[in-house]
Amino acid sequence: MNYAITGTTKICAVIGDPIEHSLSPLMHNAAFQSLGLDFAYVAFNVKNVGQAIEGVRGFALKGLSVTIPHKVEVMKYLDEITSLAQRIGAVNTVTNNNGRLIGTNTDGFGALNAIEKLDKTDGKSVAFLGVGGAARGVAFTIACERSPKNIAFLHREEDKQMAQDLIDDIRKCTEIPITAASLSPDDINGVLSQSDIIINTTPIGMSPKVDECLVEESMLSESHLVFDVIYNPAKTLLLQRAEKRSARIINGVPMFVNQGAEQFRLWTEKEPPVDVMLQAVESALGR
Repeated sequence: MNYAITGTTKICAVIGDPIEHSLSPLMHNAAFQSLGLDFAYVAFNVKNVGQAIEGVRGFALKGLSVTIPHKVEVMKYLDEITSLAQRIGAVNTVTNNNGRLIGTNTDGFGALNAIEKLDKTDGKSVAFLGVGGAARGVAFTIACERSPKNIAFLHREEDKQMAQDLIDDIRKCTEIPITAASLSPDDINGVLSQSDIIINTTPIGMSPKVDECLVEESMLSESHLVFDVIYNPAKTLLLQRAEKRSARIINGVPMFVNQGAEQFRLWTEKEPPVDVMLQAVESALGR
């Protein structure tokens, strides 16, 4: 940034744990600067969400991005939650409206836009790795706004109840078949062999732990569309393995930029400079 932060500057932030990988500050600050707005954006590593939200109130932050693992937990501390975020059961965006904190979710919009540039979700079998806040945002959008053939969730054993809660919530808006299985190699292989679209919503493979992956290369094929919501690194080990098997791949950059653009619109009430935001992210990733 080459502009001054003063007492009139409106501050926005992202909270998560970990957070050092986040490119949100680069993306949003580039957007603010390009339009000459007196805004600045910072990142906070947060473990206690309740204390962080009190900080938002106390310091009168204008807006907040919420990332892993706080998208569900943050909801209990807000004054208002949009119907979309209530249906999803997760918040990734908070807007401070004169002291009233309003939560919404822009993840699903960003993800669906990215996926449908390559393929439709209608009539397709969709498999999700993970059942947390990111999974909820994307799954609800696909299940309730489109007509997939079926959806399967793969989850950690300790997240079994979370998976069932997610399935129960989605069934309120659709009658498509929905199943769940564990993140064991056998279950992953079985589910993916019957899937068209694979979506990783876990942090497995995210910088700095770039050598981790839940899916063996042999489980993937050219018939798959593999979407990893992670954007740093730009090509996770999952996407590298998918590419070797001639699958179509999408990283988290399009979703990240699209959801960020909607946040920008909510906080500033101005049209976001999407090209500037995309350029900032891709430049940071060395693309």
